[in-house]
Amino acid sequence: MQFDLSVFIVEDSLIQRMHAAALCTELGLRVMGEASDGNEALLMLQNMPLPDVMLIDLEMPGMDGIELIQELAHKAIPVSIIVSSAKEDALIASVETMLQAYGLPVLGAIRKPLTLTQLDKAFGKFNPISIDQLQKRPEVVMASSEITRALIEHQFIAYFQPKISIKTGVIKGVESLIRWQHPEKGLIMPSQFIAIAEEHGLINELTMEVLDLALQQCRHWHERGLKITVAINLSMLSLSNSAFAEQIAQKVASYSIDPSFIMLEITETAVMGDVGNALGTLARLRLKGFGLSIDDYGTGFSSMQQLSRIPFTELKLDRSFVDGAHAKPHLRAILASAIEIAKKLDLRSVAEGVENEDDLTVLKELGCDIVQGYLTAKPMPGEDVVAWLKSNNQRLRDLCKPLP
Repeated sequence: MQFDLSVFIVEDSLIQRMHAAALCTELGLRVMGEASDGNEALLMLQNMPLPDVMLIDLEMPGMDGIELIQELAHKAIPVSIIVSSAKEDALIASVETMLQAYGLPVLGAIRKPLTLTQLDKAFGKFNPISIDQLQKRPEVVMASSEITRALIEHQFIAYFQPKISIKTGVIKGVESLIRWQHPEKGLIMPSQFIAIAEEHGLINELTMEVLDLALQQCRHWHERGLKITVAINLSMLSLSNSAFAEQIAQKVASYSIDPSFIMLEITETAVMGDVGNALGTLARLRLKGFGLSIDDYGTGFSSMQQLSRIPFTELKLDRSFVDGAHAKPHLRAILASAIEIAKKLDLRSVAEGVENEDDLTVLKELGCDIVQGYLTAKPMPGEDVVAWLKSNNQRLRDLCKPLP
């Protein structure tokens, strides 16, 4: 193993506990304790050092595995989790999603019987940094006055994540991702300032700022022969502004860029508020030639309705359906359905969050058009894209070569 890890096994079956302990010992792990249900586990944890990892069965008498996980989350106990069960894949996947929602590091969700290979793969994902930071993640609270100052002083920067053709390995576009290069607090991620900008009426100015950054870079690439699209994310509040479409069109025209090279990404919930103005804004943008992408498709309850009433040109598959699809039949089925819908509606399908070749293979088999994720490229400054492309051309072609 990469780390000297300790593990605590929670399993009601003595035989299964012995089997799990034997596998862990074979992997060089220290088995710190064993419990037959959640209640016993919590009592034991009060009187012992905290293990690195807890291997938790779901179905147990007394306090079951799901209740135990909820207790660990509510008590903010910083421990990585592996869940195991003989139940159906959909249930196991649901618990894995619950773990992620609670913010607990999840190393794996394994279908019984446990095997050495499964556990080795799960424990291999252990990251001590994520554990150390679990209780030390104070969000940087930014005041609206700081955002206003940052806009005036142009402290915001754009990173770009390439979008790659799954058939050829050729770059088709990039997604613009805003970052705040704060002079004292360092690089600040959008989750720490977007909501504040929306709350204080600064989101339109922020959108225009990132659009400026994206257009500058797009112009630079186009002048050097790299004719790719650039995607930017739009806020729900911006869509309700009836003048917003014209503002964007004028900004793009000022850079002499054809609107067809600009993809505007809208989450499916963004049209839930001021429906009339939002639909009018999107219709006008499409009329002017901009591409429209439905972002995080499938994560809300209105996906089909939004597809029926908005002139989208792209359907972006949420990473929660992509990650692990090779091992989870229910995720594969959801992806297959979404990609088929995209084909029938003549939309380009984009899978985000692609992080391993097994999931990429599934997307190839299902006929997805574009992939985006750490497997192909991490977000990077605009000036790094051309050099990255030159050094990764062959790797991308090899990754995206047709299936035999």
